[in-house]
Amino acid sequence: MIKRILAFGGISVAIALGQAPSPAASKAKPAAAKAAPAAAKPAAASGANYTPPKTPWGEPDLQGIWPLNHLIAVPLQRCNAPARGGAPPCDPNKANFTDAEIATAQKTLEARNSRFEGAAIPVADTSKKVMRQTSLIVDPPNGRFPELTEYGKKLQAEMKSSYKPGQTVFDAIEDFSAWDRCITRGMPVSMEPRNYNNGIRIMQSPGYVTILLEMAHEARIIPTNGMPPLDSQIQEWLGESRGHWEGNTLVVETTNFNGLVGHTSAGVPGSPGPLQPETPNMKIVERFTRTAPDTIDFKMTITDPTVLATGSYTIAYPMYLDNSYDMYEYACHEGNTAVRNYIETSRYERTHPKEKK
Repeated sequence: MIKRILAFGGISVAIALGQAPSPAASKAKPAAAKAAPAAAKPAAASGANYTPPKTPWGEPDLQGIWPLNHLIAVPLQRCNAPARGGAPPCDPNKANFTDAEIATAQKTLEARNSRFEGAAIPVADTSKKVMRQTSLIVDPPNGRFPELTEYGKKLQAEMKSSYKPGQTVFDAIEDFSAWDRCITRGMPVSMEPRNYNNGIRIMQSPGYVTILLEMAHEARIIPTNGMPPLDSQIQEWLGESRGHWEGNTLVVETTNFNGLVGHTSAGVPGSPGPLQPETPNMKIVERFTRTAPDTIDFKMTITDPTVLATGSYTIAYPMYLDNSYDMYEYACHEGNTAVRNYIETSRYERTHPKEKK
């Protein structure tokens, strides 16, 4: 399966502070393509007084392609381990890198590009520069994913996935996660970066906003026309979203989750392990504010007190406009034999145990 291509445990410190592009990023970009500013600041520090363009029907215009390639080196949660390999020390109270650390990381990125230029590995776009923020999670203040409640730990133990450490028995589709089965990445993961297919396209029409996700090829259709919420008994993989405008900010509230995915998944850089359970009680509030011609400040608060000891956590980052980015169909299920292969291999291994030496 494509998702097996990269193992994040082996990614070097050089990439950890640099940028790794999606496959589309390896293509030459037109000169007119928008570039993110160097040493980009966290979302909250951008120009809140900016007046965005309006759609023909008078709403702030958020339309365009806003890929998350620039975030591939920003971990979901902040590190809290000693420094290794010449990297800056991991300080859970440090929300942003210093100018000196940014300069060092930029040199590392450019050196990486020189090594890999002309090779099979895509060359990072140095115009995007490295990010200043040290984690996507901005609350709790230490940037760490919340501890699980006792019930959350129970659910975690019951979760099944090809990514679950130690799981060797695969007999039915119930032994696999939704991501294994090409169903969905779920929420909030779909609004987090990955090592490839980071395209996000926003489209608007009167009364609706649509967010097209390149990874898993999904469309989040968000009514902004006052449509009442669905009955709580109707539960969906991505939940049910309703949007409204607060000034220049699009506020999206999502509920009615089926609780069958998870707060994180393998492939999200800096994820606290691939299996963090969520429940139908989860609620997500997202805020999209265009603060410059090429910038949207994005903030997402996830509340799920059934499994999160702190009750909630918040992710924030800037989105940068790049309409030259190529979004491709993500045909995950077609030709995917991973589920069958796992089951066949698991059954064979259990009927042909290795002899002890």
